[in-house]
Amino acid sequence: MTRRATDNTKALDAFIAAKTEIDAMLERLAALSADHFETHPDEINWGHVGTLNHYRAKLREITDMAFHEGEHAE
Repeated sequence: MTRRATDNTKALDAFIAAKTEIDAMLERLAALSADHFETHPDEINWGHVGTLNHYRAKLREITDMAFHEGEHAE
């Protein structure tokens, strides 16, 4: 009995769509970071620090999951 290969075209299309969206988000974040998150050194206050720490925490959660680090370590 010959086993048919599973057609994963739809899954592959969804994967590529998600990856493309992630790549676009990363590109936008990199540009925003290069621009110091649209702030000037003379304008930095603790609110900016809090916002940036929030962004960092969310990104840390993602990288920990992706690289099996932190609470996601195996």
